[in-house]
Amino acid sequence: MPEILTFNDIQPLLVFGLVSLSFVSSFITVSLGVGGGLLLLAFMANIFPASALIPVHGVIQLGSNSLRLSLMVKYVQWQHFWLFLVGTAIGVTLGGSVVVTLDPSIIQMCIGLFVVYSLIKTPPRWLSKLPILTGMFSSFLTMFFGATGVFVANYVKSLQLPRKQYVAMHALFMATQHFLKAVVFGFLGFNFQPWIILIILMMLSGFLGTLVGRFVLFKMNENLFTNLLNIVLFLLAVRLIWFGLKGGVFSI
Repeated sequence: MPEILTFNDIQPLLVFGLVSLSFVSSFITVSLGVGGGLLLLAFMANIFPASALIPVHGVIQLGSNSLRLSLMVKYVQWQHFWLFLVGTAIGVTLGGSVVVTLDPSIIQMCIGLFVVYSLIKTPPRWLSKLPILTGMFSSFLTMFFGATGVFVANYVKSLQLPRKQYVAMHALFMATQHFLKAVVFGFLGFNFQPWIILIILMMLSGFLGTLVGRFVLFKMNENLFTNLLNIVLFLLAVRLIWFGLKGGVFSI
C-alpha cells in the first residue's frame, strides 16, 4: 500500500470502509455502552500516518459522542460531571506538554488488568469518589493512545447507574475529553483541514449508527445490557493485555 499522508491519498474503497466502520463503531458504543472507539482506532491505525491518527480519531469520536449525547442528554447526571471536567482539563494539558515518548504497552496492560479486576469484583468504592483523578489520568493517556473509553467506562460503571443514564454519562465524559484533546492538538499545530471531508463523512455515518444503536438500547432489559457490557469490557481488556505483552518489555 502506498504511503498515506492526507485524505486524498486514501483509496476510495478504504474511504467506504472507514465510513462504514464509523457506523458500526457508533452502533456498538451506544447499544453496548463502550467499545466502538477502540475498534475504530485499531482499524485506523493500519491506515493513517502516526502523526494524524490520534488527532483525527479524536475529532471523529468528538462528533460521535456529541451526537449520542444530544439524544441522551435528559439522562445526564450533572452532579458527576464537574469534577471530571476539572481532571480532564488538567490531563490534556499535561499530556500535550510531555515531550518524552511513553511506552504504551505498560499502560495497556495496566488498564486491561484493572478492567478484568473490576469485572471479577465489584468496582472499588473509591473509584466513584475520584472523578478528578479519573478525568486527569484518562485524558492524559488519550493524548498518546487515543481510545480510553474502557477506563472511563469503569468509572461510570462504578456509579451504578441504569443503562440509559450510563450511556448518557459515558457520552458526556468522552465528548468532553475529545473536545479538549482536539483543542490542545490545534494549539500544538496539527492541521485538521486536509482530513475534514473524511471527518464529516465518518461523523454522519456515526450519527446513523447512533440512531440504530439507541433503538436497540431502549429495547434491552437491564440484565441483558449489563451482561453484554461485561463481555465487551472483558474482550477489550484481553486485547489490551495481549498487545501490551506483544509490544512491550514483556514481549513474547
